[in-house]
Amino acid sequence: MQAIKLLPDGLISQIAAGEVIERPASVLKELLENSIDAGATEIQINIAQGGLKLMRVTDNGSGIPTEELPLALTRHATSKIANQEDLHNITSLGFRGEGLASIASVSYLLLISHTPAAEHAWEIRSEGPQLMSPEPSSHMPGTTVEVRDLFFNLPARRKFLKTEATEFAHCESMLRRMALSHAAITFTLHHNGKLRHHWQAATVEERISAVLGQEFSEAATWVNEQAVNINLRGMLALPAYSRATRDMQYFFVNGRFIRDKLVTHALREAYCDVLHLDRHAAFVLYLGVDPTQIDVNVHPTKTEVRFREGRMIHQFIYHSVSKALAAPHTGAEFATHLPKNIQIGHTANPTHADFVSSTPAAHYARQKQLPTGMVAQPLNFYQVLSDAQSKSDSSTYDRHQAIQEESAENSTVPPLGFALGQLHGVYILAQNQNGLIMVDMHAAHERIVYEQLKSQLDQQTLATQQLLIPVTFHADSLDVATVEENQALVQQLGFEVSILSATTLAVRTVPVVLQHADIEKLTRDLLEEVREGDPKQLLTAQRNELLATMACHGAIRANRPLTLLEMNELLRKMEITERSDQCNHGRPTWFEISLIDLDKMFMRGK
Repeated sequence: MQAIKLLPDGLISQIAAGEVIERPASVLKELLENSIDAGATEIQINIAQGGLKLMRVTDNGSGIPTEELPLALTRHATSKIANQEDLHNITSLGFRGEGLASIASVSYLLLISHTPAAEHAWEIRSEGPQLMSPEPSSHMPGTTVEVRDLFFNLPARRKFLKTEATEFAHCESMLRRMALSHAAITFTLHHNGKLRHHWQAATVEERISAVLGQEFSEAATWVNEQAVNINLRGMLALPAYSRATRDMQYFFVNGRFIRDKLVTHALREAYCDVLHLDRHAAFVLYLGVDPTQIDVNVHPTKTEVRFREGRMIHQFIYHSVSKALAAPHTGAEFATHLPKNIQIGHTANPTHADFVSSTPAAHYARQKQLPTGMVAQPLNFYQVLSDAQSKSDSSTYDRHQAIQEESAENSTVPPLGFALGQLHGVYILAQNQNGLIMVDMHAAHERIVYEQLKSQLDQQTLATQQLLIPVTFHADSLDVATVEENQALVQQLGFEVSILSATTLAVRTVPVVLQHADIEKLTRDLLEEVREGDPKQLLTAQRNELLATMACHGAIRANRPLTLLEMNELLRKMEITERSDQCNHGRPTWFEISLIDLDKMFMRGK
């Protein structure tokens, strides 16, 4: 065992940088936060090769005095807090004093700054951990930070970065967040010498429209609510503008973009009565709270916060958004105060889980392991289905009778019996020798499709279908970059996706079992899964997650009417499919209520 010893300063800096600087977008975030904290009203960003080669941010802020330039590139040196009390009352975006030091330790960095009181500008350079002395320079009042060859001294970290297009797309996403949260600042972005975005200083409404588009603004309603020491304002897209992904969900606390489970739950509950479960809301919301009531020092990237009065915040957000969605949508601002009868701490809407334990059927229904071996002649059933389907002059009832007669001749009643009908377009009711079978048709079919996809992919026999008319749709830069970077994987999964333009994708081929799915939504969700995972490792869990997403889209949807023939075919496929007792998400696919239990429920024989 090696002796315990202190690590070198250079290695300590690189370890610290790994917590703060994940990719070029992380660098951009730190530099923009410094410019905003310095009071800048104009910020110019120049990026080359997605930020891997160059990241330059220039502002007209207050600048850094000459004597403080070395400290600016030193860890834990900051002008934003001075003592422990300040840590509980943070009003700036940055405060740890780690951002510039972390960037400097993994890049070639040039910092030029000119304060209004100085005769001229000064600059300081660093090459990884090596820091040079300040020198005179030329610069307008303000600061420029130039970062070159990010991770040049950490080749292992550099290998984990994506393509230039993907990294630039992440930088764009980061800039959108900053632009949405600071409408009074002018932002200009160039990439590889080309102007990509120029957002002039504007009102909040104008900035939202400029960043997210006029379509979002026209489909959104304004929310403006206040309570004691809390206010919530912003724009909520109406349910008709729901999205396939969470790409248009922006929530800011005191000007800081955050992702928070408490906030997410409150918003989901507010939308639950008006938004389909498969869709996602779109919004830009700004929550203002007393800085002493939140802790922003809980995550290295500062995208998480902790609220002192979490339940009160949850209820305030829930009621504010619910009220905005329920009000007549005229575009006018709503009242600025919550109704007096709102009780902080009241549970918004009970969930399905709250009722499960008290449901009477839970005392009688049960699921047993499906005895697949009991189906003696499954091929005979499929033959009957095929023959019955081909008789165009036969009614659904006659085809159903043919199946039952075939079963009687073989003296075999399948474990899941024969279909009687549908319940509310969601469940299949069937009768077997023991009693009543109830099947969640979407969950069951999802498992069947999932197992088919797995088997075909393993055997390299994935059947595909070329679409007669390609499905084209508008895509953001991340989706386009994902297709460009992962063409081989996308094709391996049975898709042919073409890039028609910088904002348009076309789907030309899909797996046969998914040809009736919503192709656009399926493709968007698949690309999101590919982007969030590691596409270079198409193995086990990662592969199965992709196939599960595909299977969910290819499964029978709720409220789709099925014939008795289709219901029985689904039951037969369940009986020969592995793991068909549960869907891909672990939910049961069927239950059985025996005649004995039914007799007890109706008190027969007493």
